[in-house]
Amino acid sequence: MTAHDFDTVIDRRQVPTSKWDRYPDGVLAMWVADMDFPVAEPIAAALRDRLEHPVFGYGGPGPATLRDVIASDMQDLYGWSISPADVVFLPGVVPGFNQALKAVTQPGDRLVVETPVYPPILAAASNWDLARVDVPLRPVADGSSVNLDRLTDALGDAAAFLLCNPHNPTGRTRTRAELETIANACLASGAVIISDEIHCDIVYGSSKHVPIAALSPEVARRTVTLMAASKTYNIAGLKTAYAIIPDADLRRRFIGANLGMSEGANVLGLVATEAALRYGRSWKQALLSYLKANRDHLVTRLGQEIPEIRINAPEATYLAWLDCSALDLGDAYRFFLDKAKVAFNPGPSFGSDDQHVRLNFGCPRALLDDGIDRMVRALSQR
Repeated sequence: MTAHDFDTVIDRRQVPTSKWDRYPDGVLAMWVADMDFPVAEPIAAALRDRLEHPVFGYGGPGPATLRDVIASDMQDLYGWSISPADVVFLPGVVPGFNQALKAVTQPGDRLVVETPVYPPILAAASNWDLARVDVPLRPVADGSSVNLDRLTDALGDAAAFLLCNPHNPTGRTRTRAELETIANACLASGAVIISDEIHCDIVYGSSKHVPIAALSPEVARRTVTLMAASKTYNIAGLKTAYAIIPDADLRRRFIGANLGMSEGANVLGLVATEAALRYGRSWKQALLSYLKANRDHLVTRLGQEIPEIRINAPEATYLAWLDCSALDLGDAYRFFLDKAKVAFNPGPSFGSDDQHVRLNFGCPRALLDDGIDRMVRALSQR
């Protein structure tokens, strides 16, 4: 196995893993955002070194060296100047946006989200007795776009906006102009922006990720930005993420809202995250090339062999949003699970309909082709 080997198929059922344990043998798992690639060698090496020390106590507030590298990355990648003190370590992005909502809202407040969207974002409002306001994305020929008129109207009396950028499940990246319109609406209303940017590193071609907080100091003061190395470097099981909160008062409120819900980041996850950010860039570039080729392969094969499925090449993430409505399958998720033995994510869990499914193409090409072959075969046997 080479340092940048993405083609080797690894049997993941040998160890406990939610992706492959949820469904019985014979079902191909292409659902949860968890790639089937080995971890980058610099991460594995750093973990082996840490395991040489026999004590695994609490990680505390996190190492200063990691705060420094995060601040350096923000400047290098996005031209965003932050202080290492702005960083708060967390066990995950989902705990992060829930903690942020506890900090900045009161029961009955309005929370704006765009749909379809990552299921825990949909669930967050009910966790804190908030009134969720859904703003559907607008379908367009080349994917989906922000419905800026409806979104700015909804933000007018909202306490918070829970942004997902890059967007899960559609794979859209927000343009700077879109983000500026959103940010201006939030500044006008006083809504706090809670921005899930966990997929920010996985962006293709000419598309660029822009952290919304990087637009201006005024926007940064109203924003909690949530990031992690977990999706890019396939270390989600190490339960480590971070919030970037430049405003000291907002940061204090965020930390104060923890209320014993989490004990900070995983001690090994902190090690893995620092190794990823310091030494993983060549691996990341190789990964992005492989994922882009997988994306293009998926779009080409579906276009040739199942043209009824509408798919727009995602600009970011390793997730594809499939519109199967022209196939008249009834419940598309259930059809492909029962007839093709392929497990996708069902559309309704994202606030969409049962004609949509989300497919994870973060896997060796052989598994991707196996999944497409199964879909084609099941449809031919209807």
